[in-house]
Amino acid sequence: MKEKLKTNVEMICSVSELANLFHQGQDIRGFLSQVVHIVSRHMQSDVCSIFLYNEQKDLLVLEATAGLNPDMVGQLTLLSGEGLTGLTMKELRPIREGRGRDNPYFKYIPGSGEDRFESFLAVPIIRGIRRVGVLELQDEKSSRFSKADVLALKAIASQLASTLENAQLFMFLPEKNEPSIQITEGSRLIRGTQVVEGVALGQAYQMEGPGAEGNLISTCDDCYRETIEDFHRAIDSTERQLEELQIRLEEELADVASLIFSAHLLMLRDDGFSGSMANMISEGTRPSDAVEHVANNYITIFANSDNPRMREKVQDIKDLGHRILENLLEDEGEHGDYSGQIIITNELLPSELLKLTAQNIEGLVLYGGGVTAHVGVLARSLHVPLIFSEDESIFRIPSNTPLAMDANQGLLIVNPDNAARKRITQLIEGSDRIDELEAAARPETRTVDGERIYLRATVNLLSDLKLAKRLMAEGIGLYRSEFPFLIRSDFPSEEEQYLIYKQVVDGLENSLVTLRTLDVGGDKILSYIPDTKEANPFLGLRAIRFLLENKKVFVGQLKAMIHAGGNKQIRILFPLISSLDDFLNARKIVLKSLSFLKRDGLGQFPMPKLGAMIELPSAVEMAPELAKEADFLSLGTNDLVQYMLGVDRTNEKVADLFDIRHPAVLRAVKRVNDAAKEADCPLSVCGIMSKDPRTVYYMMGLGVREFSMEPGKIPGMQNAVSRMDIQQARKDAEILSGLGTQEEIRNYLDKLKLPEPTI
Repeated sequence: MKEKLKTNVEMICSVSELANLFHQGQDIRGFLSQVVHIVSRHMQSDVCSIFLYNEQKDLLVLEATAGLNPDMVGQLTLLSGEGLTGLTMKELRPIREGRGRDNPYFKYIPGSGEDRFESFLAVPIIRGIRRVGVLELQDEKSSRFSKADVLALKAIASQLASTLENAQLFMFLPEKNEPSIQITEGSRLIRGTQVVEGVALGQAYQMEGPGAEGNLISTCDDCYRETIEDFHRAIDSTERQLEELQIRLEEELADVASLIFSAHLLMLRDDGFSGSMANMISEGTRPSDAVEHVANNYITIFANSDNPRMREKVQDIKDLGHRILENLLEDEGEHGDYSGQIIITNELLPSELLKLTAQNIEGLVLYGGGVTAHVGVLARSLHVPLIFSEDESIFRIPSNTPLAMDANQGLLIVNPDNAARKRITQLIEGSDRIDELEAAARPETRTVDGERIYLRATVNLLSDLKLAKRLMAEGIGLYRSEFPFLIRSDFPSEEEQYLIYKQVVDGLENSLVTLRTLDVGGDKILSYIPDTKEANPFLGLRAIRFLLENKKVFVGQLKAMIHAGGNKQIRILFPLISSLDDFLNARKIVLKSLSFLKRDGLGQFPMPKLGAMIELPSAVEMAPELAKEADFLSLGTNDLVQYMLGVDRTNEKVADLFDIRHPAVLRAVKRVNDAAKEADCPLSVCGIMSKDPRTVYYMMGLGVREFSMEPGKIPGMQNAVSRMDIQQARKDAEILSGLGTQEEIRNYLDKLKLPEPTI
């Protein structure tokens, strides 16, 4: 009898190990075969099989197995509900049997080779609520699998869900259709709105126009190497580049980059994709034309699909086709990525932005509704200059057209002259100011009269922690936990979240860490959750409302956060609290999560400090009660201004009405501050009002001492605060609180001549 030594940690396959499978250069079936062998080894079972679900035919298809008859791969099919495997898919629940044949749903498959196996364990592979397939184990020994094995296999299925979904889509492609191509002309100067400051020089790369299919278009007619050998070299280069890129991203952006290029690699190895290109070339088609033709064929298929998961892959195909064409270019040196290119598109998912940034885009121009708050925040953390434009003429700029981009002023210059190029080049050379910022940073912030002010870091990605540490942030005032959710194609598992939060908790020497629970809804939509389209998403099921409705998600996140905190006194912040009931209900879930951690054998942890985020007028009204119950309060000023004034902060048409110095906003801040003072409850401020020296001055005058902002803003704000007088600020804050018009407040603040950040 073989020895079965397993622990929860050992049983969960690491993402890096799964990622390494791509280095072996196999096609999709080869990749799946490697997966089942690795899972079988980790789980120490005699059999591991993967069944993928074909939605069109409502069938489960055996696509890989380690232990059963390999001739059944691609041949064995089961209806949903047929046998124990089909039942797992139909009811979307794990099935564990000591002797599988004793279950009345058991179905013996002749020729499968499963005669000698007794124990059976299967878990559904799910993306959101969408069915991807079934991961199944069998073993000769009866009663072989435990409850711990169920949990471990579910964790593995969760890790694999996104990549297996890509395999599922590519293996069950519908028939191909012919694409159409459109090339348009450009214009001279386009004005837009700054979203992320920065400057860039490059060539236009059109990804998608309004209402267009957005087909792949080669940027030149006679600059490609056009032999079959050149094509195979381009394919090999593309695969190697993607593998190297994935490894680098796993190291630098582990929280959001897990297997993010798996769709590219699986498609590249699909015989229907690169194989079709090779067949066309062997029949006399130029390689560049073959790449363009096949890629556009796939783009059309995916874009016209009724399956939203397939439509999401359109950008992956365009991205892959672009990389192959770049690797076919005649001039020396490796290409493949988007170096020297400014992307123009009308919509971008966070995952797409991450992929493009990893491939060295110079800048980004988004049209219309393509800019959402989370895309802007992510681009800022990734340091990608970004402008927004409602001018459709941006789509009449041909790809490869020279561009100069000044996102500081919201300008896009088409075919810039030498003077414009020189000015942008000078700005680029002076744009890397990290060393200057680090030299100016100080370990403490004090006003001119010695009052202590705490400037903490707002962290969006793990990569922000390095900058926060270099610039001496006094703790993490806000960690936005939603980006791993937004960029993945399914909810990250509790284990995945734990690994991310652990790095956040340990990221700075300062022990103060504030982890905000999931804030989705509004303009931050999880594509894998059904029915997320709402008439008024900012007033819909978002933030704490979503979590209280989805307690399984809430508990999983809270357990991961508390576990990551260990024995440290972390702070957990609940977003969009509208009532005392919201906060008390959330606190009950925290207590349950603590008991679940103890039950699961993960340990006994201290109660975290719990905070309420004040963003709604109702929360302002309830601030006295919330301050008495909460351990701390946080003013989320982006949403506070939006809801106080009834102005959509993502709508450019009313942007001028979004006024952070509106008298109603200032009075709301004062009411919350007064309530916090009365209850001796700490109050911090994050968002747009923490980045403006005038509103920071006002809030300091009220008594606020803690502010959270992007790490790069800290030295400049520290510089401004060090020249402010707290005694005078108190007097000015009292006067400002009594002013009744926006004009009066503007005029008063202008007369104060407050110091601006000089860094």
